[in-house]
Amino acid sequence: MEPGAPRKAGSEQDEGFGVQSRRATDLGVVPNLRRSNSSLCRHRRLPGAFSSSEKQENLTSWIPEHIKKKECVYFVESSKLSDAGRVVCACGYMKDQHLEEATKPRVFQGQEWDPKKHVQEMPTDAFGDIVFTGLSQKAGKYVRVSQDTPSSLIYHLMTRHWGLDDPNLLISVTGGAKNFTMKPRLKHIFRRGLVKAAQTTGAWIITGGSHAGVMKQVGEAVRDFSLSSSYQEGGVTTIGVATWGTIHNREGLVHPTGGFPAEYLLDEEGQGNLTCLDSNHSHFILVDDGTHGQYGVEIPLRTKLEKFISEYTKERGGVAIKIPIVCVVLEGGPGTLHTIYNAITNGTPCVVVEGSGRVADVIAQVAALPVSEITIALIQQKLSMFFQEMFETFTESSIVEWTKKIQDIVRRRQLLTVFREGRDGQQDVDVAILQALLKASRSQDHFGHENWDHQLKLAVAWNRVDIARSEIFTDEWQWKPSDLHPTMTAALISNKPEFVRLFLENGVRLKELVTWDTLLYLYANLEPSCLFHYKLHKVLAEEPERPARVHMHHVAHVLRELLGDSTQPLYPRPRHGDRPRLSLPVPHIKLNVQGVSLRSLHKRPAGQVTFTMDPVRDLLIWAIVQNRRELAGIIWAQTQDCIAAALACSKILKELSKEEEDTDSSEEMLALAEEFEHRAIGVFTECYRKDEERAQKLLVRVSEAWGKTTCLQLALEAKDMKFVSHGGIQAFLTKVWWGQLCVDNGLWRVVLGMLAFPLLFTGLISFREKRLQAVGSPARARAFFSAPVVVFHLNTLSYFAFLCLFAYVLMVDFQPSPSWCERLIYLWLFSLVCEETRQLFYDPDECGLMKMASLYFSDFWNKLDACAILLFIAGLTCRLIPATLYPGRVVLSLDFILFCLRLMHIFTVSKTLGPKIIIVKRMMKDVFFFLFLLAVWVVSFGVAKQAILIHNESRVDWIFRGVVYHSYLTIFGQIPGYIDGVNFNTDQCSPNGTDPYKPKCPESDATLQAPAFPQWLTVVLLCLYLLLTNVLLLNLLIAMFNYTFQEVQEHTDQIWKFQRHDLIEEYQGRPPAPPPLILLSHLQLLLKRVVLKTPAQRHRQLKNKLEQQEEAALLSWELYLKENYLQSQQLQQRQRPEQRIHDMSDKVDAMVGLLDMDRVKRSGSLEQRLAALEEQMTQTARALQWVVGALKEGGFGPAAAAPALAWQSPAPPKPCDELDGDRGMWKKVGERGDGYHVNARHLLYPSAAATRFPVPNEKVPWETEFLIYDPPFYTAEKKDVGLADPVGDTLEPLTRIRYNVVDGLTDRRSFHGAYAVQDGLPLNPGGRTGLRGRGSLRWFGPNHALHPVVTRWRRNQDGAICRKSIKKMLEVLVVKPPNSEHWALPGGSREPGETLPQKLKQVLRQEFWMPFETLLAQGTEVYKGYVDDPRNTDNAWIETVAVSIHFPDQNDSGLKRLNSHLCAPDPDVAVRWQVVNRRLPLYANQKTILQKAAALLTAHY
Repeated sequence: MEPGAPRKAGSEQDEGFGVQSRRATDLGVVPNLRRSNSSLCRHRRLPGAFSSSEKQENLTSWIPEHIKKKECVYFVESSKLSDAGRVVCACGYMKDQHLEEATKPRVFQGQEWDPKKHVQEMPTDAFGDIVFTGLSQKAGKYVRVSQDTPSSLIYHLMTRHWGLDDPNLLISVTGGAKNFTMKPRLKHIFRRGLVKAAQTTGAWIITGGSHAGVMKQVGEAVRDFSLSSSYQEGGVTTIGVATWGTIHNREGLVHPTGGFPAEYLLDEEGQGNLTCLDSNHSHFILVDDGTHGQYGVEIPLRTKLEKFISEYTKERGGVAIKIPIVCVVLEGGPGTLHTIYNAITNGTPCVVVEGSGRVADVIAQVAALPVSEITIALIQQKLSMFFQEMFETFTESSIVEWTKKIQDIVRRRQLLTVFREGRDGQQDVDVAILQALLKASRSQDHFGHENWDHQLKLAVAWNRVDIARSEIFTDEWQWKPSDLHPTMTAALISNKPEFVRLFLENGVRLKELVTWDTLLYLYANLEPSCLFHYKLHKVLAEEPERPARVHMHHVAHVLRELLGDSTQPLYPRPRHGDRPRLSLPVPHIKLNVQGVSLRSLHKRPAGQVTFTMDPVRDLLIWAIVQNRRELAGIIWAQTQDCIAAALACSKILKELSKEEEDTDSSEEMLALAEEFEHRAIGVFTECYRKDEERAQKLLVRVSEAWGKTTCLQLALEAKDMKFVSHGGIQAFLTKVWWGQLCVDNGLWRVVLGMLAFPLLFTGLISFREKRLQAVGSPARARAFFSAPVVVFHLNTLSYFAFLCLFAYVLMVDFQPSPSWCERLIYLWLFSLVCEETRQLFYDPDECGLMKMASLYFSDFWNKLDACAILLFIAGLTCRLIPATLYPGRVVLSLDFILFCLRLMHIFTVSKTLGPKIIIVKRMMKDVFFFLFLLAVWVVSFGVAKQAILIHNESRVDWIFRGVVYHSYLTIFGQIPGYIDGVNFNTDQCSPNGTDPYKPKCPESDATLQAPAFPQWLTVVLLCLYLLLTNVLLLNLLIAMFNYTFQEVQEHTDQIWKFQRHDLIEEYQGRPPAPPPLILLSHLQLLLKRVVLKTPAQRHRQLKNKLEQQEEAALLSWELYLKENYLQSQQLQQRQRPEQRIHDMSDKVDAMVGLLDMDRVKRSGSLEQRLAALEEQMTQTARALQWVVGALKEGGFGPAAAAPALAWQSPAPPKPCDELDGDRGMWKKVGERGDGYHVNARHLLYPSAAATRFPVPNEKVPWETEFLIYDPPFYTAEKKDVGLADPVGDTLEPLTRIRYNVVDGLTDRRSFHGAYAVQDGLPLNPGGRTGLRGRGSLRWFGPNHALHPVVTRWRRNQDGAICRKSIKKMLEVLVVKPPNSEHWALPGGSREPGETLPQKLKQVLRQEFWMPFETLLAQGTEVYKGYVDDPRNTDNAWIETVAVSIHFPDQNDSGLKRLNSHLCAPDPDVAVRWQVVNRRLPLYANQKTILQKAAALLTAHY
C-alpha cells in the first residue's frame, strides 16, 4: 500500500504477505482454538443470550487481561521537532504524552533510545465500539493491540467476542494509500464486484483502514452497498488494520474501561501528517509499537494475521477447507509491488485491476508477455509512462529490482489474474476474484480428482453456483456421481439448494446418496435453532438409557407425533444385530464433532452399505423439518409418491408451526405448507384430467413409504381443505356416498325405494355394476340398503321418529310407571348407545383404545351425543325414583333439547344448510367472547345501581336480580320504573325487605313517600349504560357477525366439503339397519369380534392395498404426470407479467452494458488486433525457423541454400561453452521455460535472513555486463567443521581448495566440465544467483548428490497393473520431510567417500544399506547434472545423479526386502509409495527426473 499524502515520496506503506511462518506460541495462546467450526458456532451463540451490558463487562475484563499496547518508558529528546515546533522524544511523542515515570532519571539515563529496551507492553486502554461523529453509520468495533500480539489471540477476539463468523474467503485489498482517481465506470465495476464477492461468499475484506487511497475506495463500496436495497444486516465485514501512531484524533478512542461507544471525529483538513480512520469499515485493529508518526508498523502483524487465517481449517456441512486468501491490487507504488511479490511467493493469488494506475498498470501491461521479453529496458519504459511524477527518483538498482520482481510475478501466471474492463470476456470483479482462486487451486500439485474436488469445495463454501457451472463442471473433467456425494451432503447441510440442483443435473442420484449412515449423519447435523432439533433431543432425554447420539427410531417417534397416529412409524426400532454398526475408516477430510468422515460415508464396501426404504422421502423429511423451502422443493421434484409426500409435508409443517415460538418462522412454515398443498392439488389435477379412476385409486392407495396411510387420510389429518374440496375428490366422495348406486339417481327415488322396497326390483333404481343391473336380482336390495346415502336417510327417519316419540312421552304420556312408549324410547336409546360404543371401539388401524377415545371425543357431535346420553341416564335415574319423578322429567326435558341440537349434524349433509350451520358455529364463538365484554358493563352498572338505590339488601336471589337480571333486561328496553323517581310506589316493594315476593324499596325519606336517592345520577348512569350497550356493544356484535360471515362465506364451501367426508365415512362404515333394529347388526358384530376373533377392517373404498405390480405402474404414471405439472408450472412462471417485466429489464440492462462497453472495446480494438497480428507473425516466424532447422538437420538441401528469414528471435546468450554438450539441460534447469535457473535466484534465501541481489533474466550469464552487480556474501556455519569448507568472506582460508579436481575426499569436478574460478572462488555454471559464498551448502563449487528413483507398477486389488491412457501407471518411493508441503525423492548430498547419502540411510535400516548399493549399481542412470536448487549461490551449487531402480514384479524379493526395511527417522517424516503423476508435489526440479524415469519405462506421467 502507498503512503499517505503527507509522507515523503520515497517511503511506502507496505500491505504485504510476508513469509513469516506462524510461531508455535501463536497456536497456544487461546486453548482449543482449533476446534471444529460447528463447535465454535455453538459457543458463539451462547453470548447471544446475555444482555449488551454483560457483553461489555466481559470485554472490559477480558481485553485488558489479554490484549496489550506499547508505551515509551524513557524520554530521549529527538533532534527533530514536531509539526508544531515542540520538542519530541525519539519515539515521536511529546514529553507530556509520556508516562510520568518516563521523564524522571532512571537506570536508562545516558543511553541511546532503543525500542527493544525503552518500549514496554501494558494493558491496552483503547477498545470497544466506535461511532463517527456526524455520520449515521452503525457502530463498529476497535481495539489497540501491540505489534507482537499473537494472531490466534486477535482471531479469537474477532470470532468469539466480536461475534464474527469464520470467513469463507479472505480478500486482502492493497494498493495506493494516497488518493487517486479511477475511471467512473471502472470504479463502479470494482465497487460492485468487490462487495458482491464478499457478500455472496461470506468473506472478510482486510485493508489498511484509513480514509485515503484504496481503503477509501473499499469503504465507499461498502457504504454504497449498505444504502442499496439488497443490504442485509451484517452483510459485509470490512476490517481495517492500521497503525495506532499515525491515526489523527486517536485521543477520543482511549477509554481504560472501554468505549461503548467511543466517538471519533473524521477531520481530513486538520490531520496533517497523520491519517483518519475510514467511517465505512466495520472493525479496526490498531497496531501499536510505541511510536508516533511511523507508517508501516501494522504490516508484519497484518501479514501474520492473514497467514494465520489462511491456514485455519473451516468445517461446514462435513467438508473442511482451509480459508482461501486472495490479494486485490489497485494502483500502488514500490510498497505495493513488494506486497504482490510476497503474495505470489507465498502462493497467494493476486487480482490486478488494469486501469487503476501505477504498479497495477505496469504489471497488467507485461503480464501476457513471455518472461524472456520482460527486460530492464521494457520495465524502464513502463515506469516512465505510469510513474511520470516520481520517475526521476528511480535508480538503476531499483529498476533492476523492479524487473526481477515483475519477472518472478509473471513467471507464476497461475497466481496472477489481470482484470481488464471490457476485455477477455470479463464483466465483474467478483468473478475475476473467484476465478483467480480457482486458477490457483488448479495449478496446485494435486492429483486430478483431488484438485477438482478442492475447487468444488471452494465454490460450495462461497455459495457461488455460477462459478461452479462455468469453471468446474466443464468438459475438461468428467465427474463421477459418487465423487460428488461428499460435497452434495455438505451442500445439503449448509442449505445451498442451487448446488443441490447442480449436482442432480450432473448425475447424482438421491437413492444412491442417502444410505442409513448418511441419514444418521444428516440428523446429527440438524440446525440447533430448529424446533425439530429440540424435540429430538427431548425424546433422547426421556429415554432411560440416554443414548449418546440420535438413532432413526428417535426420529420416527417425533415424526409420528407430527404426522398423527394414523401412520405407522417410518423407522422401526432396530433389533440387536439387524444392521452393522457404523465402523468407518480414517477420515479423508476433517468433520464436525461427530468424528465421522463425510467421504468415508460414501466410500464403503458394498456389503456394508444399508439403504433405507425410500431415500428421497427421508431426505425430503429432513429438509422439511428444518423449514428449508427451496431445498424441499428440489427434493420433492425427485420423489415418486409425490402427492402423499406433499400432503405429509403439509401436515408436518402445520404441526411444527403450532409449537414454533418465533412468529416469522411459524408464518413461513404455514406458507410452505400451503405451497405443498397446492403442489398436491396440481399433480392430482393432472392425474384426474388424464384418468379419473386411476386418480381416485391414488387417493385410497396404502402408501408403505408414508406409514401405511393414504393420501386422503393425510389430507384430512393436515386439514388441507383446498385439496379435499377438489372436484375430483368430491366426485370420489359422492361415489362412496352413493355406494353401488348410480349417482344420477334422484333423491325422491331413494326415498320411494326405502318406503316401498319392492320397487327395487323394478327399473326405478339404477346401479353401477352390471351384475346389479338385472331387474330381478335379489342382490339389488342388499346393495341398495348398504349404500351410505340410504343408511343415512334411514337413520334420519329413525331419529325423527325417536324425537317425535320422545316429545310425545314428555308432553302427553309421562306416567308414574313407564308406559310401553317410554319403554320403546329406552330401547331406542340403548341402540344409540350401542352404536356410539361401536364407533368408539372401531379401530381398523390398530391405534389403541386411548387414541381412538381421543379421536372420538375430538369431534363436537360425539361430545354432544355423550352429554345427551349421560343426561338421559341421569334423568332416567331420577324418573324411576318416585320421590324425584318431577326433577327427572325436568332433566329429560332439558335432554330433549340436546337431542334436537343433534339434528344440526344431520343437516350438514345438505349443500344449502351445511355451510350455514358452519357459519352459526363460528358466530357462537363470537358470542362467547362478546359476553365477556358485555358482562363488564352489566355487572358494573348493576352493582352501582343496586348500591345507589337499595340499602343493605341481604337476599341473594334479589341481589342477583337487581345486579344481573334487571341490568340485562334493561338492554332490551325493560327499564325499571323507579330508577328516575317518577313511578315511585311503596306498594310495589317491601320497605324492610321481608316480603319474599317483592323487592326492597329504594332509598326514600322518613315518610316513605318520596325517593331520597340522587335521581339525576341514576338517570345519567342509565343513559351511559344504554349508550354503551345498545349502541356500541350490540353494533360491535353485529360487526363481528358480519366479519365472520364474510370471512367464512368465502371458505364455507371448502369447509363444508371437508367436513362432508366425516359424515360419509361415518355412514359408509355404519350398519345398514336404523335404530332400534341396528341392535341385530350389533349382535352379529359382537359374535364376529368376540367369538370368531375377526379383526376390524376399513372399507376398501377408503383404504386399498394394491398389488406390487399395480402399485408400481400407478406410481410411474403419477411420476410422469408430476413432470408435466412441473413443466406447466415453469411455463406459467415464465408467462407471468412480473417475470416478463423482470426478463425484459435484464435484457435492457444487458443491452445497455454492451453499448457502454462498445466504446471501451472500440478504443482498444485496433490496438488488440495489431497486437494479435504481431503475435501471429512472431509465431509463424518461429515455426518457419524450426522447419528450416529441421530440414537442414535432416540433410534436405545444402545449408547455404536455406532461405533467410526476415525475423530471427534472439537466442539467449549461453553462460559458457561447456554447457553445450548437455542438450536441452537449461530447459530443465529453468522450469518456467525462460532458459535460466529460477529457484537459485529467489530473493529470499531459505532458512536465513540473507536477501539476494536481484538478477533479472538478461543479467544471469556471466558474459553479460552487469556493472551494479554487488551480491551479499553469506556462508552458514556448520556444526561439523570438518565436513564443510571454511566460513568467512576472506580468501585466506580458501586458498588451499583445489577446484575442478578431486580435492582429497571431496570431488570438486562438475558434470558439465571445467568451471571458471574468479578471485579464488568458483563461478556457478548456471550464471549469477545474487548471492556470494557457499550459503547453506557444505562445499564451494559442485555439491554432489544422489537421488534414486525407486518405482514399481501400480496394481489394483486383483493384482493387475493399472493403466491410464493405455500406458501403465507407476508408483514411486518418496519422503515427506517435517514442516514441508512437498515430497522428495529419497536421497541427498553424499558425504566424502560415501556411496549412499545420509538422508537415504535415515529411511533405510542399516542392514539394508549394502543390498541397496547393489540395487543402485544395477539401476539405470536417468539424469546427471545441475540442479536448480534455492540453496545455490554464485560459488556453490548442487549437481546430482539420478538412478532408476524399477521392480517390475510385485513378488520380487528385493521389493519385499525394501518394504520391510523402510523406516521413518522421525514421527513427522512420512515414507510411502505415491502414484506417479505430473501433479505429484516434488521438491525443486525432481519432477524432471521423475518424468525421465517414467519415459524410460514408457509409463504414464
